[in-house]
Amino acid sequence: MQSAEPVRKCLVITHGKPAAIDPALERLRRVAAKEGVELLIDDERGDAGGADLAVVLGGDGTMLRALRRCLEAQVPVFGVNFGNVGFLTAIHPDELESGLARVFAGDYRVIELATLEAEVGGTRRTAVNDIVATSSILGRMVSLSWAVGGEDLGRLSCDGVICSTPSGSTGYNLSNGGPVMVWGLDAMAVTFIAPHSLHARPLVVGRSRELVVSNRTAEVGVTVLADGQRFAELADGESVLVRLGSRSTLLATLPEVTFFARYRETFAS
Repeated sequence: MQSAEPVRKCLVITHGKPAAIDPALERLRRVAAKEGVELLIDDERGDAGGADLAVVLGGDGTMLRALRRCLEAQVPVFGVNFGNVGFLTAIHPDELESGLARVFAGDYRVIELATLEAEVGGTRRTAVNDIVATSSILGRMVSLSWAVGGEDLGRLSCDGVICSTPSGSTGYNLSNGGPVMVWGLDAMAVTFIAPHSLHARPLVVGRSRELVVSNRTAEVGVTVLADGQRFAELADGESVLVRLGSRSTLLATLPEVTFFARYRETFAS
């Protein structure tokens, strides 16, 4: 966890729905003017490194896009929930003025969230959410062999496998029965999709061990996706290696908005 400083330049990232966002954007402009904060409206072409903080007006999808956008520049991302679930966001729309006034004054904390790196044939891709290896033909199972830390863990017939970060663990991983991982945990979850087994269980893997998943299906390919984007195709015998990334994304939140507070509000109530 990192300490925070007062904000002077703020990158603004929205989910692109003007009817919902334009009034909120005007409210944000008024708070920024009052607090002496310069706003940089994101067009996805400029360098995020000029900002002290990124503010998201959107839901979890926009938050994940912002975390990817700000990864290289190491800019913290703070979210106002204008989406559905908004698990990664810190405040609700009716708290926009009071919450952002506190944030701009430096009353926030920064949590480091692990990323993933996938490698296929020497080509690498970074993900902030998950790496998924799934059957390339809808409705067809594949046979996957897998190993962790160089130790063979056998072969399993399934629709695919999800390797998730803590920030991504409440998405596709959760919907497939995978574990929810606390923010700041330096680990990844490995969860099989529709395994044809009574004994397949999700596994949480720490930084010191890499995951290797290999396609063992002669007639069906395996598609590898990084944060939902197609990355590679695995023919029979080809593999993807997944490890924890060398850099973390930075999630900004109010001091009282902890992981467990968000978990209780979103999933336990």
